[in-house]
Amino acid sequence: MSDKKQNSPKELSLENLPDLLTVREVAELLRVSPLTIKRWGKRGKLPPIRINSRGDRRYRKSSVLYLLGIPEGE
Repeated sequence: MSDKKQNSPKELSLENLPDLLTVREVAELLRVSPLTIKRWGKRGKLPPIRINSRGDRRYRKSSVLYLLGIPEGE
């Protein structure tokens, strides 16, 4: 067994955010559950982009930063 624990393969920070984020990534950044993120999408608070035939959700970086009160240029 290894002494090192890895909670996630890559650590997300505001400096290295991709343009589109998954439900789990947004939930980790905002420190809420993935279900909360999905509910916010249904209510229009954080609109998702649907991709592929399964309808997976992705969220724009600019929308997430807006919720955090951070202008995208910073």
